[in-house]
Amino acid sequence: MGFEQATINVEREKEFEALKGAVNHAFSRERVEGFLKRLQREGVRVRDWDPVLGVLEKVNGPQPGETLRGLYAKLTVSDQAQIREFYLSRVEEVDPKLRTKFHKIYQYY
Repeated sequence: MGFEQATINVEREKEFEALKGAVNHAFSRERVEGFLKRLQREGVRVRDWDPVLGVLEKVNGPQPGETLRGLYAKLTVSDQAQIREFYLSRVEEVDPKLRTKFHKIYQYY
């Protein structure tokens, strides 16, 4: 029997989906290299969520209404954990060639 992840319902769906959309936008095929370059230029490691959130705001441009940080702050603790987990799963899906190219931001301390 393999590992099966438990399903946890998202409580703040609107905010969660907005953040998920921002992550997907940054990791789209056309934008992922630019996003990684931005992280590298700003000295942000790819798995360090708080500074990454600030870079996501810059990459996605001004959003109508709240900032991504504001949306994240509105999430419940479990929703915050799920969006971080979603982000980290996208980090691991990046093409190995790009991961090699940006090894400095991918490496652990």
